[in-house]
Amino acid sequence: MTAAGPAGDWFDPLAEFLGPAYLRNAFTKGTEQEVDFLVGALGLTPGARVLDVGCGPGRHCLALARRGCSVVGVDRSPRFVALARATAAAEGLDVRVDETDVRDLAFAAEFDAAICLCQGGFGLLGGHDEEAVFGRIVAALRPGGALALTAFHSAFALRHLEAGETYDPVTGVLHEVATLRDPAGVEAPFDLWTTCFTVRELGGLARAAGVVVDGVHGVAPGAYGTAVPTLDHPELLLVGRRS
Repeated sequence: MTAAGPAGDWFDPLAEFLGPAYLRNAFTKGTEQEVDFLVGALGLTPGARVLDVGCGPGRHCLALARRGCSVVGVDRSPRFVALARATAAAEGLDVRVDETDVRDLAFAAEFDAAICLCQGGFGLLGGHDEEAVFGRIVAALRPGGALALTAFHSAFALRHLEAGETYDPVTGVLHEVATLRDPAGVEAPFDLWTTCFTVRELGGLARAAGVVVDGVHGVAPGAYGTAVPTLDHPELLLVGRRS
């Protein structure tokens, strides 16, 4: 790890602090558009078994279950897992949520599709373990199973680097300090470490893991589609299938 990298599992205290306030963030308001796009792009139909990696409080896995999918979500945050489980139980949805670190995924050819969105663990590893985690996600898919994964876009991060932010060219990690607000409205600063990727890097990771890449698209929260990535797209959305 370089000097610019995070120490330990930095996201845990952030998730504990935010709790349900996470869902007040503007980037979470586009969930329905994102899921509508993914249902079509991944060919999901009622009864499809879907894995949501780094599901957080469950916004995507719950939305997929409301559309008839059978979903397993995984996240390492006890606070987020409890929130997702409570909503699933209250609505009677076909969702199971496991408290699991993405680095410990151990599914084998069990799912029709897998999603890993909004950095979903994969983009929060500090520039390490991404290749292994990508492989574990792909291993969870049956042959021909569909994959959708987003990652923060290196070109966007560098083009829009703000005062106080740093970008480590060795690991591709963007560091910033953000002021967050808990459910009671109390504010506190937190370090955020987001691993960024180029289109070529993300596609290379996928192909090395045995994914046939349908496309790497330029997207933003709540604006998923098939646009060619530009310098002003904050995220990349990779869509493909396990070979």
